Amino acid sequence: MKLSQEQLEFFNREGWLFLPELFSQEEVDLLAREAVGIYDANRPEVWREKSGAPRTAFAAHLYNEAFGLLGAHPRMIEPVEQVFGEPVYMHQFKINAKSAFTGDVWQWHQDYGTWKRDDGMPEPRAMNIAIFLDEVMPINGPLMLVPRSQNAGDLAASHDLATTSYPLWTLDEDTVTRLVKQGGIVAPTGKPGGMLMFHGNLVHGSAGNITPYPRKIVYLTLNAVSNHIRTPTRPDYIAHRDFAPIKTVDDDALLRLARAPRQAAE
Repeated sequence: MKLSQEQLEFFNREGWLFLPELFSQEEVDLLAREAVGIYDANRPEVWREKSGAPRTAFAAHLYNEAFGLLGAHPRMIEPVEQVFGEPVYMHQFKINAKSAFTGDVWQWHQDYGTWKRDDGMPEPRAMNIAIFLDEVMPINGPLMLVPRSQNAGDLAASHDLATTSYPLWTLDEDTVTRLVKQGGIVAPTGKPGGMLMFHGNLVHGSAGNITPYPRKIVYLTLNAVSNHIRTPTRPDYIAHRDFAPIKTVDDDALLRLARAPRQAAE
């Protein structure tokens, strides 16, 4: 799984790249079913909105076979290794939910701001790779990105502990306004199985979801091995301490797992 030169140039310029329907419907259906089961579980890794609806489930790759395979899938790992030019490890793994009608906002922020302040990550040589488990539409709280805002560097932020159930280092309105005037806003949408990758300093956020359409997205935060975190303050199910390079599985591993129950019944 290699990005083309044109794709690399787009990512380096804009700070993000979307690859539509990179995973098949069979693969995504399996992951979506497993995600619902994880959200229903009473585990410390599952964080909820103030309403009680699931917000995010951490570290599912460590206790769920399907997400374990996704976390080592070459379609997700190899493009990031290509960008960074070195092996990567899993800094964080989460399944974010925007539940129908009750999914809450994610404030404007940079991911690296949190990784630096809370985890002691030296440089922004980590990024999020996101897989859509539901169709992401303009109406159900898509991720909004500010193109080229990664060039602004590491911006000043405030620790918001009140707006939602998840503490976040957020940007002020003047900063967001200035960057949007320069780069605009894009909101990548697409069918389940699409993959979005974006720079650790790219400014982004998302509105709440008041539609009947849920919006589940899996995020792998992949960090260059040489850039491993130094002073983590968060639980290890949020900021992992295993800095070993990820060894990828076969490209069809997830598909074989999805087909296993059907094959066993035949």
